[in-house]
Amino acid sequence: MSDILTVTSPYDRHFIREFPMAGEKETEQALSRAYRLFKDTSRHLQKFQRIEILEKLAALMSVQVEELTMIAAEEGGKPYKDSKVEVLRAINGVKLAVAELYSMRGEEIPMGMTAASVNRLAFTTREPIGVVLAISAFNHPLNLIVHQVIPAIAVGCPVIVKPASATPVSCFNLVQMLYEAGLPEDWCTALVCRRELAEKLASDPRIGYLTFIGSHEVGWRLRSILAPGTRVALEHGGVAPVIVDETADMDSIIQPIAKGGFYHAGQVCVSVQKVFVHESKAREFAEKLAEEANRLIVGDPLDPETDIGPMIAESEVTRVREWVEEAVLAGALEMTGSAINSKSQAPNPKQIPNHKLKTQNFLSSYRPTVLYSPPDSAKVSTHEIFGPVICVYPFSKLEDAISRANSLRYAFQASVFTQNIDVAMKTAQQINASAVMINDHTAFRVDWMPFGGRDESGIGTGGIPYSMHEMTRSKMVVFKF
Repeated sequence: MSDILTVTSPYDRHFIREFPMAGEKETEQALSRAYRLFKDTSRHLQKFQRIEILEKLAALMSVQVEELTMIAAEEGGKPYKDSKVEVLRAINGVKLAVAELYSMRGEEIPMGMTAASVNRLAFTTREPIGVVLAISAFNHPLNLIVHQVIPAIAVGCPVIVKPASATPVSCFNLVQMLYEAGLPEDWCTALVCRRELAEKLASDPRIGYLTFIGSHEVGWRLRSILAPGTRVALEHGGVAPVIVDETADMDSIIQPIAKGGFYHAGQVCVSVQKVFVHESKAREFAEKLAEEANRLIVGDPLDPETDIGPMIAESEVTRVREWVEEAVLAGALEMTGSAINSKSQAPNPKQIPNHKLKTQNFLSSYRPTVLYSPPDSAKVSTHEIFGPVICVYPFSKLEDAISRANSLRYAFQASVFTQNIDVAMKTAQQINASAVMINDHTAFRVDWMPFGGRDESGIGTGGIPYSMHEMTRSKMVVFKF
């Protein structure tokens, strides 16, 4: 082993755990072991064995909900109450994989439709695609691993998983629990390694499938170096546009939009970022949203009362602060928010003060921030913020709002709030998104639905059953009689 990875809390940097970094020897051993296992069909686990293992895993996780919650909150900074939801979702994800195994099937291919095809019977089966390499992100340290690893195990693929270097503890715990549930260790290997070794793994022809969650710069680079035949799913971020027309009920939409934007300090690939509000209600909406932001408690993620935990790194706080300050200097109105340690100019006199701080950490925390009418050229308008910042833009015509929402190459989830069915359907049809929520925020997700970006936001489809199908390939069998 060539190095040590030290994991610390993003909130106050206290020590959590150390992991040995895998070098070239260890990564090659992991890949060789997994590939040999895949090629040796005599060692493949039968479907009933995989079901038993996953059912035992779900049971083990169910009796450790509190421990898993604390680990996820401590290493990732997501507040305790949200981390508990993540753990429960992860357990349900394992159960979803079991349920999908009962329904996965091939199909009959009709024969006898022409003279040349008479006296034949044809059908398809599903087979594991090969060794799966899963490269994960920090923001859901347990549930993302479940979404990338469990489908592979369920369909019979050996898997190598590289968790985010900031949050590997939940991943290694899950893999250990898989072993305890009866999975032979060769079937799943967790390792932490440097980026260049991860890229070398991804480009190896022995990898059958790459599942990557992270930045679009890294994801598209990995896709460009894949070996011929390696299939891929890339899940990147977006700018999650929301359109609010004049018929929307202001009092009922503020809380869900705030939740969609400030959940996990905005560090979610489908966090609400850009809200286009009809000009007759835009300023009222921004003020109410700022009031809601100031009701949220910023503090220690292990405190059950905390709504907003830290950002994953101090450098991210600095980046978001700089982007916000750039937008303000260009004309945006900062209704409330900014970095707790910000030294920027005094707030606007109409700015609503934030009274809900329960933190002494001035390096990693960032107040939920509302910006009114930032320029379309500002970074907060053109890039994924990935922080607790919501931008509000007034519009006069629906067509203009849709055009501005579609102006970027990012396209993931979007939403529209309206009481007008025509507006709802027109927006759903014309906005460029892989999913459109009507009268709900962009961050809605259940784990059995298809999930993934389009354009620069990604390729491939996630969601437990969809990932399971992507990690298999079809084989046709034709009998002549």
